[in-house]
Amino acid sequence: MAETDYNQQTYTNVNQEPNSDARLMATLIYVLSFFTSLIAPLIIWLIKREDSPFVDRAGKNYFNFLLSYVIWSIIGTITMLILIGFVLLPIIVILNFIFTIVAAVKAYNGEDYLPPLSIRFFK
Repeated sequence: MAETDYNQQTYTNVNQEPNSDARLMATLIYVLSFFTSLIAPLIIWLIKREDSPFVDRAGKNYFNFLLSYVIWSIIGTITMLILIGFVLLPIIVILNFIFTIVAAVKAYNGEDYLPPLSIRFFK
């Protein structure tokens, strides 16, 4: 019986509107990635993920995004051997910049967002 109550409470907490602190921390995960792509977002996520399901989801989405775009960049670098990488790599860099800004705005508005071309490594 207690397990059912816990599951119901977890479910309702996930669907609650994130408070302003959670939205700010989720936004900082993306904004600080411009200055330090791994360390600052990782620290925020590790410290705040227990406090807010929204920050936890934003952190997982960011690291899915980061790992995916590292993979796409490696593919772009390898394809430079056949010259298409010289076009592909700048496109990847531009998309990474744009989707980081979009994700920061969505996080500030309290919306979950997984940027396009992201592979879900963390669920």
